Amino acid sequence: MGLTVGNASPMAHCITPRKNSACKRRRQQPDVRLRFILAVASACALLPGKLQAENAYSSSRFDSTAWSRYPEKPFAISAEANPLPPGEFNGENTGVERASAEINAGDEVSSIPRRFQYAFRLNLRAVYDDNIYLRHTDRVADYYFAIEPGVTIGFGDIVGRDQNSIRLDYAPSIFIYGDNSDSNGIQHLIHLEGHYHFSRLALSLSQRVQLLEGANQSVNFGTTTGGNTGPAFNLDAGGETQVNIYTTQVNFSYDLTGKTFLSGGASYTANDYEELISNETVSANLYLNYNYSPKLVVGLGGSAGYNWVGGTNPDQMFEQINARLGYQISGKVTLDASGGVEFRQFEDNLRGGSYVSPVYELGATYMPFDGTSVTLRGSRRTMNSAVLLAQNYASTNITVGLRQRFFQRVYVGLSAGYENSDYFGTVEFVESTRSDNYFFLQPAVDLTLTRFWTVGVYYLYRQNDSSTELTSFYDNQFGVRTSLTF
Repeated sequence: MGLTVGNASPMAHCITPRKNSACKRRRQQPDVRLRFILAVASACALLPGKLQAENAYSSSRFDSTAWSRYPEKPFAISAEANPLPPGEFNGENTGVERASAEINAGDEVSSIPRRFQYAFRLNLRAVYDDNIYLRHTDRVADYYFAIEPGVTIGFGDIVGRDQNSIRLDYAPSIFIYGDNSDSNGIQHLIHLEGHYHFSRLALSLSQRVQLLEGANQSVNFGTTTGGNTGPAFNLDAGGETQVNIYTTQVNFSYDLTGKTFLSGGASYTANDYEELISNETVSANLYLNYNYSPKLVVGLGGSAGYNWVGGTNPDQMFEQINARLGYQISGKVTLDASGGVEFRQFEDNLRGGSYVSPVYELGATYMPFDGTSVTLRGSRRTMNSAVLLAQNYASTNITVGLRQRFFQRVYVGLSAGYENSDYFGTVEFVESTRSDNYFFLQPAVDLTLTRFWTVGVYYLYRQNDSSTELTSFYDNQFGVRTSLTF
Protein backbone atom coordinates (compact mmCIF):
# COMPACT_ATOMS: atom_id res chain seq x y z
CA MET A 1 0.00 0.00 0.00
CA GLY A 2 1.14 3.61 -0.49
CA LEU A 3 1.27 6.14 2.33
CA THR A 4 1.13 9.91 1.87
CA VAL A 5 2.48 12.79 3.88
CA GLY A 6 1.55 16.43 4.40
CA ASN A 7 -1.58 18.30 3.44
CA ALA A 8 -0.55 20.10 0.30
CA SER A 9 -1.82 17.36 -2.00
CA PRO A 10 -5.47 16.41 -2.47
CA MET A 11 -5.02 12.87 -1.20
CA ALA A 12 -6.91 10.95 1.45
CA HIS A 13 -5.48 9.52 4.67
CA CYS A 14 -2.40 11.76 4.83
CA ILE A 15 0.08 10.42 7.37
CA THR A 16 3.17 12.18 8.67
CA PRO A 17 6.17 9.86 9.18
CA ARG A 18 6.97 9.11 12.82
CA LYS A 19 10.39 10.11 14.05
CA ASN A 20 11.09 6.81 15.80
CA SER A 21 10.18 4.56 12.91
CA ALA A 22 11.83 1.15 12.91
CA CYS A 23 12.43 1.47 9.19
CA LYS A 24 14.98 4.23 9.70
CA ARG A 25 16.82 5.31 12.84
CA ARG A 26 18.24 8.67 11.85
CA ARG A 27 17.24 12.23 10.91
CA GLN A 28 13.85 12.75 9.30
CA GLN A 29 14.75 15.32 6.65
CA PRO A 30 18.08 16.03 4.95
CA ASP A 31 19.97 19.03 6.30
CA VAL A 32 19.25 20.90 3.09
CA ARG A 33 20.51 24.35 3.95
CA LEU A 34 23.83 23.16 5.38
CA ARG A 35 24.64 21.00 2.36
CA PHE A 36 23.52 23.83 0.05
CA ILE A 37 25.97 26.27 1.67
CA LEU A 38 28.79 23.73 1.48
CA ALA A 39 28.04 22.99 -2.16
CA VAL A 40 28.11 26.68 -3.11
CA ALA A 41 31.35 27.25 -1.22
CA SER A 42 33.01 24.24 -2.85
CA ALA A 43 31.84 25.20 -6.32
CA CYS A 44 33.04 28.78 -6.00
CA ALA A 45 36.47 27.58 -4.97
CA LEU A 46 36.81 25.65 -8.23
CA LEU A 47 36.23 28.56 -10.61
CA PRO A 48 39.07 31.12 -10.87
CA GLY A 49 39.40 34.38 -12.71
CA LYS A 50 36.94 35.83 -15.18
CA LEU A 51 33.72 34.07 -16.03
CA GLN A 52 31.61 33.53 -19.12
CA ALA A 53 27.85 33.51 -18.81
CA GLU A 54 25.50 31.10 -20.49
CA ASN A 55 21.88 31.67 -21.42
CA ALA A 56 20.35 31.52 -17.95
CA TYR A 57 17.31 29.35 -17.38
CA SER A 58 17.72 28.06 -20.88
CA SER A 59 16.39 24.69 -21.74
CA SER A 60 18.65 22.39 -23.66
CA ARG A 61 20.46 24.20 -26.44
CA PHE A 62 20.67 21.06 -28.56
CA ASP A 63 23.74 22.36 -30.33
CA SER A 64 26.20 19.71 -31.46
CA THR A 65 29.04 22.21 -31.20
CA ALA A 66 28.22 22.93 -27.57
CA TRP A 67 30.08 19.83 -26.42
CA SER A 68 33.40 21.16 -27.60
CA ARG A 69 32.82 24.85 -26.90
CA TYR A 70 31.21 24.65 -23.48
CA PRO A 71 31.91 22.41 -20.52
CA GLU A 72 28.31 21.62 -19.70
CA LYS A 73 26.34 18.95 -21.54
CA PRO A 74 23.84 20.12 -24.20
CA PHE A 75 21.17 18.43 -22.10
CA ALA A 76 20.92 16.42 -18.91
CA ILE A 77 22.24 12.91 -19.43
CA SER A 78 20.97 11.80 -16.05
CA ALA A 79 18.09 12.92 -13.92
CA GLU A 80 20.38 13.76 -11.03
CA ALA A 81 23.00 15.56 -13.11
CA ASN A 82 20.58 18.31 -14.03
CA PRO A 83 17.11 17.48 -12.69
CA LEU A 84 13.76 19.09 -12.97
CA PRO A 85 11.90 19.72 -9.76
CA PRO A 86 10.20 16.51 -8.65
CA GLY A 87 7.29 15.66 -10.87
CA GLU A 88 7.56 18.87 -12.83
CA PHE A 89 6.74 18.44 -16.48
CA ASN A 90 7.78 21.18 -18.87
CA GLY A 91 7.08 20.91 -22.53
CA GLU A 92 10.47 22.26 -23.59
CA ASN A 93 12.80 21.68 -20.69
CA THR A 94 14.78 18.55 -20.28
CA GLY A 95 16.83 19.83 -17.41
CA VAL A 96 15.86 23.29 -16.27
CA GLU A 97 12.54 25.05 -16.26
CA ARG A 98 12.32 28.43 -17.91
CA ALA A 99 11.12 31.45 -16.00
CA SER A 100 8.19 33.14 -17.68
CA ALA A 101 9.92 36.50 -17.57
CA GLU A 102 13.46 35.42 -18.26
CA ILE A 103 15.80 37.25 -20.60
CA ASN A 104 17.07 35.03 -23.41
CA ALA A 105 19.77 35.22 -26.05
CA GLY A 106 17.25 36.33 -28.65
CA ASP A 107 16.21 39.37 -26.63
CA GLU A 108 17.57 42.87 -26.90
CA VAL A 109 20.89 42.45 -25.13
CA SER A 110 24.14 43.63 -26.64
CA SER A 111 26.54 40.83 -27.58
CA ILE A 112 29.69 42.99 -27.44
CA PRO A 113 32.14 41.11 -25.19
CA ARG A 114 33.81 42.58 -22.08
CA ARG A 115 31.13 45.21 -21.67
CA PHE A 116 28.51 45.66 -18.97
CA GLN A 117 25.16 44.33 -20.17
CA TYR A 118 21.63 44.66 -18.84
CA ALA A 119 18.06 44.02 -19.98
CA PHE A 120 14.57 44.13 -18.50
CA ARG A 121 11.35 42.33 -19.37
CA LEU A 122 7.80 42.56 -18.09
CA ASN A 123 5.17 39.91 -18.80
CA LEU A 124 1.54 40.51 -17.83
CA ARG A 125 -1.20 37.86 -18.06
CA ALA A 126 -4.92 37.80 -17.30
CA VAL A 127 -6.24 34.24 -17.03
CA TYR A 128 -9.52 32.44 -16.43
CA ASP A 129 -8.89 29.02 -14.89
CA ASP A 130 -11.77 26.60 -14.23
CA ASN A 131 -9.78 24.43 -11.78
CA ILE A 132 -7.22 26.52 -9.97
CA TYR A 133 -6.37 23.78 -7.41
CA LEU A 134 -6.23 20.97 -10.01
CA ARG A 135 -8.77 18.86 -8.10
CA HIS A 136 -10.75 15.84 -9.18
CA THR A 137 -13.82 17.01 -7.26
CA ASP A 138 -14.83 20.34 -5.67
CA ARG A 139 -13.37 22.23 -8.62
CA VAL A 140 -12.86 25.94 -8.02
CA ALA A 141 -12.86 28.45 -10.90
CA ASP A 142 -11.35 31.91 -10.69
CA TYR A 143 -9.64 34.70 -12.58
CA TYR A 144 -6.04 35.51 -11.79
CA PHE A 145 -3.47 38.04 -12.87
CA ALA A 146 0.22 37.26 -13.25
CA ILE A 147 2.86 39.99 -13.05
CA GLU A 148 6.22 38.63 -14.14
CA PRO A 149 9.15 41.03 -14.41
CA GLY A 150 12.64 39.89 -15.26
CA VAL A 151 16.10 41.43 -15.14
CA THR A 152 19.44 40.37 -16.57
CA ILE A 153 22.78 41.92 -15.74
CA GLY A 154 26.15 40.70 -16.89
CA PHE A 155 29.66 41.51 -17.93
CA GLY A 156 31.20 40.21 -21.12
CA ASP A 157 29.82 38.21 -24.01
CA ILE A 158 26.61 37.02 -22.33
CA VAL A 159 24.88 36.35 -25.68
CA GLY A 160 27.49 34.82 -27.97
CA ARG A 161 29.30 33.15 -25.05
CA ASP A 162 32.57 33.11 -26.98
CA GLN A 163 34.40 35.21 -24.39
CA ASN A 164 34.74 35.07 -20.61
CA SER A 165 31.85 36.73 -18.82
CA ILE A 166 29.40 36.46 -15.93
CA ARG A 167 25.61 36.77 -15.88
CA LEU A 168 22.84 37.08 -13.30
CA ASP A 169 19.10 36.62 -13.99
CA TYR A 170 16.24 37.30 -11.59
CA ALA A 171 12.59 36.59 -12.49
CA PRO A 172 9.86 36.82 -9.86
CA SER A 173 6.24 35.86 -10.61
CA ILE A 174 3.34 37.42 -8.70
CA PHE A 175 -0.08 35.70 -8.81
CA ILE A 176 -3.19 37.64 -7.73
CA TYR A 177 -6.56 35.82 -7.67
CA GLY A 178 -9.92 37.55 -7.98
CA ASP A 179 -12.02 35.58 -5.47
CA ASN A 180 -9.51 33.31 -3.74
CA SER A 181 -7.01 35.72 -2.26
CA ASP A 182 -5.61 32.98 0.01
CA SER A 183 -4.00 31.55 -3.12
CA ASN A 184 -2.11 34.75 -3.93
CA GLY A 185 1.61 34.14 -4.05
CA ILE A 186 5.00 35.15 -5.32
CA GLN A 187 7.72 32.97 -6.75
CA HIS A 188 11.38 33.74 -7.28
CA LEU A 189 13.81 32.34 -9.83
CA ILE A 190 17.45 33.37 -9.47
CA HIS A 191 20.25 32.14 -11.70
CA LEU A 192 23.96 33.00 -11.61
CA GLU A 193 26.27 31.47 -14.17
CA GLY A 194 29.73 32.00 -15.56
CA HIS A 195 32.46 30.46 -17.72
CA TYR A 196 36.22 30.70 -17.90
CA HIS A 197 38.30 29.48 -20.84
CA PHE A 198 41.93 28.44 -20.95
CA SER A 199 43.61 27.30 -24.17
CA ARG A 200 42.33 23.71 -23.84
CA LEU A 201 40.31 23.74 -20.64
CA ALA A 202 36.92 25.38 -20.12
CA LEU A 203 35.24 25.66 -16.72
CA SER A 204 31.73 26.69 -15.78
CA LEU A 205 29.88 27.32 -12.54
CA SER A 206 26.13 27.82 -12.12
CA GLN A 207 23.89 28.39 -9.14
CA ARG A 208 20.11 28.33 -9.36
CA VAL A 209 17.58 29.10 -6.62
CA GLN A 210 13.84 28.56 -7.12
CA LEU A 211 11.36 29.54 -4.43
CA LEU A 212 8.02 28.13 -5.59
CA GLU A 213 4.51 27.98 -4.17
CA GLY A 214 0.97 27.34 -5.37
CA ALA A 215 -0.52 25.16 -8.10
CA ASN A 216 0.97 27.22 -10.97
CA GLN A 217 4.62 26.59 -10.22
CA SER A 218 7.02 28.06 -12.77
CA VAL A 219 4.45 27.93 -15.52
CA ASN A 220 6.17 28.66 -18.81
CA PHE A 221 4.07 31.08 -20.78
CA GLY A 222 6.73 32.64 -22.94
CA THR A 223 5.15 34.15 -26.03
CA THR A 224 4.90 32.17 -29.22
CA THR A 225 7.37 34.55 -30.79
CA GLY A 226 9.95 33.20 -28.39
CA GLY A 227 9.04 29.56 -28.90
CA ASN A 228 6.03 28.86 -26.73
CA THR A 229 5.94 25.45 -25.09
CA GLY A 230 3.85 23.64 -22.53
CA PRO A 231 3.18 24.42 -18.90
CA ALA A 232 5.10 23.14 -15.91
CA PHE A 233 3.77 22.18 -12.49
CA ASN A 234 4.41 19.65 -9.75
CA LEU A 235 2.46 16.63 -10.99
CA ASP A 236 3.69 14.35 -8.18
CA ALA A 237 2.58 16.57 -5.29
CA GLY A 238 -0.44 18.11 -7.02
CA GLY A 239 -2.54 21.00 -5.75
CA GLU A 240 -0.86 23.86 -3.92
CA THR A 241 2.72 23.01 -3.00
CA GLN A 242 5.55 25.01 -1.47
CA VAL A 243 9.09 23.94 -2.31
CA ASN A 244 12.50 25.60 -2.47
CA ILE A 245 14.93 24.14 -5.00
CA TYR A 246 18.68 24.76 -4.92
CA THR A 247 20.97 23.56 -7.71
CA THR A 248 24.75 23.95 -7.92
CA GLN A 249 26.76 22.74 -10.92
CA VAL A 250 30.44 22.75 -11.80
CA ASN A 251 31.38 21.50 -15.28
CA PHE A 252 34.47 21.26 -17.44
CA SER A 253 35.58 20.44 -20.97
CA TYR A 254 39.14 19.55 -21.94
CA ASP A 255 40.37 19.18 -25.52
CA LEU A 256 42.61 16.11 -25.81
CA THR A 257 43.21 16.34 -29.57
CA GLY A 258 41.67 18.14 -32.47
CA LYS A 259 38.85 15.57 -32.54
CA THR A 260 38.54 14.21 -29.00
CA PHE A 261 37.68 15.92 -25.73
CA LEU A 262 36.66 15.07 -22.20
CA SER A 263 33.62 16.64 -20.55
CA GLY A 264 32.11 16.19 -17.15
CA GLY A 265 31.16 17.81 -13.91
CA ALA A 266 29.55 17.58 -10.51
CA SER A 267 26.19 18.79 -9.25
CA TYR A 268 24.21 19.17 -6.07
CA THR A 269 20.41 19.55 -5.94
CA ALA A 270 18.12 20.03 -2.94
CA ASN A 271 14.32 19.92 -3.11
CA ASP A 272 13.24 21.39 0.22
CA TYR A 273 9.49 20.98 0.83
CA GLU A 274 7.79 22.80 3.68
CA GLU A 275 5.42 19.93 4.56
CA LEU A 276 6.25 17.02 2.22
CA ILE A 277 9.25 14.70 1.77
CA SER A 278 12.43 16.59 0.91
CA ASN A 279 15.42 15.12 -0.89
CA GLU A 280 18.98 15.92 -1.93
CA THR A 281 21.23 14.54 -4.65
CA VAL A 282 24.94 14.85 -5.33
CA SER A 283 26.33 13.40 -8.56
CA ALA A 284 29.27 13.47 -10.96
CA ASN A 285 29.66 12.51 -14.61
CA LEU A 286 32.49 12.01 -17.10
CA TYR A 287 32.36 11.53 -20.89
CA LEU A 288 34.82 10.92 -23.70
CA ASN A 289 33.61 12.67 -26.85
CA TYR A 290 34.68 12.42 -30.49
CA ASN A 291 34.11 14.96 -33.26
CA TYR A 292 33.50 12.50 -36.07
CA SER A 293 32.76 15.33 -38.51
CA PRO A 294 31.77 18.99 -38.35
CA LYS A 295 28.14 17.81 -38.21
CA LEU A 296 28.43 14.80 -35.88
CA VAL A 297 29.69 14.47 -32.31
CA VAL A 298 29.43 11.20 -30.35
CA GLY A 299 30.24 10.48 -26.71
CA LEU A 300 30.38 7.64 -24.21
CA GLY A 301 30.52 7.89 -20.45
CA GLY A 302 28.63 7.59 -17.24
CA SER A 303 27.56 9.16 -13.99
CA ALA A 304 27.17 8.18 -10.37
CA GLY A 305 25.61 9.78 -7.34
CA TYR A 306 24.01 9.56 -3.92
CA ASN A 307 20.42 10.49 -3.11
CA TRP A 308 19.32 11.46 0.43
CA VAL A 309 15.57 11.13 1.01
CA GLY A 310 13.71 12.49 4.04
CA GLY A 311 11.20 10.81 6.29
CA THR A 312 11.36 7.04 6.69
CA ASN A 313 12.53 6.56 3.11
CA PRO A 314 15.81 4.75 2.39
CA ASP A 315 18.69 6.68 0.87
CA GLN A 316 19.72 5.63 -2.63
CA MET A 317 22.82 5.24 -4.79
CA PHE A 318 22.77 5.18 -8.59
CA GLU A 319 25.08 4.65 -11.55
CA GLN A 320 24.45 5.28 -15.23
CA ILE A 321 26.13 4.23 -18.48
CA ASN A 322 25.21 6.45 -21.44
CA ALA A 323 25.97 7.07 -25.09
CA ARG A 324 25.09 10.35 -26.75
CA LEU A 325 25.28 12.12 -30.08
CA GLY A 326 24.79 15.52 -31.57
CA TYR A 327 24.01 15.58 -35.27
CA GLN A 328 23.34 18.63 -37.41
CA ILE A 329 21.85 16.85 -40.40
CA SER A 330 21.50 20.09 -42.34
CA GLY A 331 21.02 23.75 -41.70
CA LYS A 332 17.34 22.96 -41.17
CA VAL A 333 17.52 19.82 -39.00
CA THR A 334 19.40 19.21 -35.74
CA LEU A 335 19.26 16.17 -33.49
CA ASP A 336 20.68 15.57 -30.03
CA ALA A 337 20.06 12.37 -28.11
CA SER A 338 21.43 10.28 -25.29
CA GLY A 339 20.44 6.88 -24.00
CA GLY A 340 21.57 4.37 -21.47
CA VAL A 341 20.69 2.40 -18.40
CA GLU A 342 20.53 3.31 -14.71
CA PHE A 343 21.27 0.99 -11.78
CA ARG A 344 19.83 2.15 -8.45
CA GLN A 345 20.52 0.62 -5.03
CA PHE A 346 18.70 1.30 -1.77
CA GLU A 347 19.96 1.73 1.79
CA ASP A 348 20.42 -1.53 3.72
CA ASN A 349 19.05 -3.34 0.64
CA LEU A 350 15.54 -2.54 1.88
CA ARG A 351 14.07 -3.08 -1.57
CA GLY A 352 15.59 -6.55 -1.83
CA GLY A 353 17.57 -5.74 -4.98
CA SER A 354 18.56 -3.02 -7.44
CA TYR A 355 16.18 -1.10 -9.67
CA VAL A 356 17.29 -1.12 -13.32
CA SER A 357 15.71 1.30 -15.75
CA PRO A 358 16.42 2.81 -19.18
CA VAL A 359 17.11 6.55 -19.32
CA TYR A 360 17.18 8.88 -22.28
CA GLU A 361 17.09 12.49 -23.41
CA LEU A 362 15.98 13.54 -26.89
CA GLY A 363 15.83 16.84 -28.71
CA ALA A 364 15.25 17.64 -32.36
CA THR A 365 14.56 20.84 -34.28
CA TYR A 366 13.29 21.18 -37.85
CA MET A 367 13.05 24.54 -39.62
CA PRO A 368 11.82 23.83 -43.17
CA PHE A 369 11.16 27.47 -44.05
CA ASP A 370 11.87 30.94 -42.76
CA GLY A 371 9.45 31.56 -39.89
CA THR A 372 8.54 27.88 -39.45
CA SER A 373 9.89 25.61 -36.71
CA VAL A 374 9.06 22.19 -35.32
CA THR A 375 10.58 20.94 -32.05
CA LEU A 376 10.57 17.56 -30.39
CA ARG A 377 11.64 16.90 -26.78
CA GLY A 378 11.58 13.78 -24.65
CA SER A 379 13.17 12.20 -21.58
CA ARG A 380 12.97 9.38 -19.07
CA ARG A 381 14.32 9.62 -15.52
CA THR A 382 13.81 8.33 -11.98
CA MET A 383 12.53 10.74 -9.30
CA ASN A 384 11.68 10.65 -5.58
CA SER A 385 8.03 11.04 -4.63
CA ALA A 386 7.32 13.94 -2.28
CA VAL A 387 3.93 12.59 -1.15
CA LEU A 388 4.17 8.80 -1.05
CA LEU A 389 6.35 7.19 1.60
CA ALA A 390 9.06 4.82 0.37
CA GLN A 391 8.25 5.35 -3.29
CA ASN A 392 9.98 6.61 -6.41
CA TYR A 393 8.57 6.99 -9.89
CA ALA A 394 9.89 6.66 -13.43
CA SER A 395 8.89 9.70 -15.48
CA THR A 396 8.71 9.39 -19.27
CA ASN A 397 7.60 12.36 -21.37
CA ILE A 398 7.44 13.58 -24.94
CA THR A 399 6.49 17.02 -26.28
CA VAL A 400 5.99 18.47 -29.77
CA GLY A 401 5.93 22.19 -30.54
CA LEU A 402 4.97 23.95 -33.79
CA ARG A 403 5.43 27.62 -34.62
CA GLN A 404 4.57 29.56 -37.77
CA ARG A 405 5.09 33.24 -38.55
CA PHE A 406 2.64 35.09 -40.81
CA PHE A 407 3.02 38.57 -42.30
CA GLN A 408 6.28 39.07 -40.36
CA ARG A 409 4.38 40.01 -37.19
CA VAL A 410 1.87 37.27 -36.37
CA TYR A 411 3.02 34.06 -34.70
CA VAL A 412 0.78 31.01 -34.38
CA GLY A 413 1.97 28.25 -32.06
CA LEU A 414 0.76 24.85 -30.95
CA SER A 415 2.35 22.61 -28.33
CA ALA A 416 1.25 19.24 -27.04
CA GLY A 417 2.81 16.81 -24.61
CA TYR A 418 2.38 13.56 -22.74
CA GLU A 419 3.96 12.22 -19.55
CA ASN A 420 3.67 8.87 -17.81
CA SER A 421 4.66 8.56 -14.15
CA ASP A 422 4.99 4.94 -13.00
CA TYR A 423 5.46 4.59 -9.22
CA PHE A 424 7.38 1.79 -7.50
CA GLY A 425 8.30 0.98 -3.91
CA THR A 426 11.77 1.59 -2.48
CA VAL A 427 11.11 -0.79 0.43
CA GLU A 428 10.38 -4.45 -0.16
CA PHE A 429 7.01 -4.58 1.63
CA VAL A 430 5.64 -1.39 -0.07
CA GLU A 431 3.49 -2.11 -3.12
CA SER A 432 2.82 0.96 -5.22
CA THR A 433 -0.49 1.32 -7.01
CA ARG A 434 -0.21 4.82 -8.48
CA SER A 435 0.32 5.52 -12.16
CA ASP A 436 -0.31 8.88 -13.86
CA ASN A 437 -0.93 9.66 -17.52
CA TYR A 438 -0.81 13.41 -18.10
CA PHE A 439 -1.20 15.35 -21.32
CA PHE A 440 -1.69 18.96 -22.37
CA LEU A 441 -2.60 20.93 -25.49
CA GLN A 442 -1.87 24.63 -25.90
CA PRO A 443 -2.57 26.75 -29.00
CA ALA A 444 -1.55 30.41 -28.99
CA VAL A 445 -1.47 33.48 -31.23
CA ASP A 446 0.86 36.43 -30.66
CA LEU A 447 1.30 39.73 -32.46
CA THR A 448 4.54 41.70 -32.52
CA LEU A 449 3.55 45.37 -32.32
CA THR A 450 7.10 46.70 -32.08
CA ARG A 451 10.49 45.08 -31.63
CA PHE A 452 10.02 45.30 -27.84
CA TRP A 453 6.25 44.79 -27.42
CA THR A 454 4.09 41.73 -28.12
CA VAL A 455 0.48 40.85 -27.28
CA GLY A 456 -1.27 37.51 -27.55
CA VAL A 457 -3.97 35.07 -26.51
CA TYR A 458 -3.76 31.39 -25.64
CA TYR A 459 -5.81 28.41 -24.52
CA LEU A 460 -4.53 25.56 -22.35
CA TYR A 461 -6.12 22.19 -21.72
CA ARG A 462 -4.44 19.70 -19.39
CA GLN A 463 -5.61 16.43 -17.94
CA ASN A 464 -4.21 13.77 -15.65
CA ASP A 465 -5.67 10.27 -15.75
CA SER A 466 -4.39 8.63 -12.59
CA SER A 467 -4.98 5.21 -11.09
CA THR A 468 -5.63 7.13 -7.86
CA GLU A 469 -8.92 8.96 -8.37
CA LEU A 470 -8.06 11.91 -6.14
CA THR A 471 -4.98 12.80 -8.21
CA SER A 472 -6.94 12.81 -11.49
CA PHE A 473 -8.08 16.16 -12.86
CA TYR A 474 -8.77 18.20 -15.97
CA ASP A 475 -8.27 21.93 -16.37
CA ASN A 476 -9.07 24.67 -18.90
CA GLN A 477 -7.35 28.05 -19.06
CA PHE A 478 -8.07 31.04 -21.30
CA GLY A 479 -5.57 33.87 -21.20
CA VAL A 480 -4.44 37.13 -22.71
CA ARG A 481 -0.88 38.32 -22.32
CA THR A 482 1.54 41.04 -23.23
CA SER A 483 5.32 41.26 -23.02
CA LEU A 484 7.58 44.30 -22.93
CA THR A 485 11.36 44.10 -23.30
CA PHE A 486 13.61 47.04 -22.52
